[in-house]
Amino acid sequence: MDNHSYNFPSDCTPLTNCKSARKPAGSTVVNMGGSGKSPPRDYLIWSLCNTLYVNFCCLGFMALIYSIKARDQKTQGNLQLAQECSDKAKWYNILAAGWNLLIPLLAVVLLVLLLVHLGSSQGSFDFFGEDGFQNFMKLFSW
Repeated sequence: MDNHSYNFPSDCTPLTNCKSARKPAGSTVVNMGGSGKSPPRDYLIWSLCNTLYVNFCCLGFMALIYSIKARDQKTQGNLQLAQECSDKAKWYNILAAGWNLLIPLLAVVLLVLLLVHLGSSQGSFDFFGEDGFQNFMKLFSW
């Protein structure tokens, strides 16, 4: 379309407002939700960390499954089921994190108890001395 052949209406000129144009009727209000509650959390990052680190008895993997379910239900608008899945993911994450902290802690405690026992036992093996490791290995030789 050529600019020279186009005719503007008599009450409108380019780059100005038209007198006959429809004027806005006021403001528009959009209600984003009536309850005021925030949507449930899905704990996805926490579940991924628990899945990748130790993952005793697959508790982190179960938390990951429920986290993904919670996120899916939240996107579909089913907030009640999303809240239930979110609660399950939270508790599986708590259990997985507890186990992930408990296992290394138990290993350190057992190592300390072993060293204390070897230091106070009959014959008093000097574990950190010159012949300590050889004496320790003699305990396990036939």
